[in-house]
Formats: sequence, C-alpha cells, structure tokens
Amino acid sequence: MRPAPAPVLVSAHRNGARDDPALENTPAALDRAVATGAEYVELDVRRCRDGTLVLSHESWVLLGGELCPVAQLSYDEFAAAAPGALRFEDAVGLLAGRAGVHLDLKFRSPAEAYASPGGALEVAAVARAVELAGPANVVVTTGNVQAIRAVRDWSDAAGLGVRAGLSVGGSVAGRPLAEQVRSRWSELFPAPRFAESRADAVVANHWLALLGVARFARRARLPLLVWTVDHPLLLRYWLRPGRAWMVTTNRPELALSIRGARIQP
Repeated sequence: MRPAPAPVLVSAHRNGARDDPALENTPAALDRAVATGAEYVELDVRRCRDGTLVLSHESWVLLGGELCPVAQLSYDEFAAAAPGALRFEDAVGLLAGRAGVHLDLKFRSPAEAYASPGGALEVAAVARAVELAGPANVVVTTGNVQAIRAVRDWSDAAGLGVRAGLSVGGSVAGRPLAEQVRSRWSELFPAPRFAESRADAVVANHWLALLGVARFARRARLPLLVWTVDHPLLLRYWLRPGRAWMVTTNRPELALSIRGARIQP
C-alpha cells in the first residue's frame, strides 16, 4: 500500500502583511505570519545600489513624490522611503527557529558572475540565510534560470541540500508582444528551462499550474509550489494532499484551517 501523501505546506505571502502596505516587511508582519502557524514565511529580497539586501515586493518605492527603483537607491534612501522595512539579514534572523524562510529573490547578478557559482550575488544571500536559519529551513525561488543553477551548484558542492525552485508565470506586462508570446510558450512547455536551471522544485502561478505545469511537475517528479492562492475554492483544490508540495497565500489562517479540516474538492 502506498503511503498517504504528505500535507501541503503553507507559505505566508508578502511576509504575512496581507493587504496592509504599512505592515509589509516589518517585524510585526513577520510576527503575525509566524503566529498563524504557517510553515514558511515569504521574503521578497531586493538589492540596493550599495549592495544592501532589503525586503520589498515591488521593484520601486515612493521617494520625494517620485517612483524610484530600489536597485538605484542607497540603503539610506530606501530606508527614508520605506521606514520600518527590514533588511534581509534582520528578517531572516527574526524567523530563525520560528518558521521556515522562503526567499523570493528579485535581483540579478551581473552576467559574468554566473560563470562561477560562488560569485553570484544570489548565492551570497542564500548562504547568509543558511548560516542564520539552517539549510533545511530555507527555500529559494526566482524566475532567473542562471541564479537557480548557481544556487543548486553551490548547494550541491557544499552538501547542503537547499531547495531551489524555478518560477514560471510572472508578469510580462510592458514587454514586446513577440517576447510575451515566447515567454508564455516557454512556461507552458518548461522542460528546457528546468533542465538548464537544475531546479529541484517547480514554482508556478496557480492558473498556469492548472493549464499544464502541474502535470509537468508530476512527470518530472519535482515538488510543486503554487502561488498565490487566496480564494477558498482554490485553496481547497491545491491543499488536497498530493496536488502540491507548498502553497503561497495571503490568507495563511484560512489555508491552515482548510488543510486541518481536510476538506476535499
């Protein structure tokens, strides 16, 4: 007899801030996320101009009445625009020993840095998270094929076993139409990208997962992380054991209640 599938894990999206922008990326948000009982808390990690890693879901902040890219700001400028927002290391430190750390990396290394895994900026961030929280408590996600490969190569060389998932289904708004079509096609048929990345998890928008990415994950025997699932009906579907490995949601309390009751779709 086959063993029963493991319960689907829950990751608190946007570090548990839900729809409260003032709370996002603050200690209070992390405390609230941990209090729900979610196994993981998602941290959106960006890099300031001076190299400081900070938490920010959006690529920009409002500074002096203007939208400014986080990547073009010093840490002091970022802190002035987002007072209370945590630095990456401080956030990981607050979660260590309390919940798993789900790092969604939203920055890129210079192209030449990927020639050696240890030279990638993403690897340095993951290494610091592992130092603070332990390798078994860190999950890494990003849509950057090169970054995932660098993390996997580094993790394997060090014997750490850090889970690194390649994301598909992100926004293509603003790109040329031909590029949008190519991007969506590669997401519906993602095998080449996953082979190149060496990802050991599939990370997909829940609609894209329904359209075929979940089937790809099953055939490739890779765990599936589905984002961002908030509607009760969709939570009931994706939280059924065996359908996913992890679900990211803005409603971790509801997700955990549904999972606990084992409501079947």
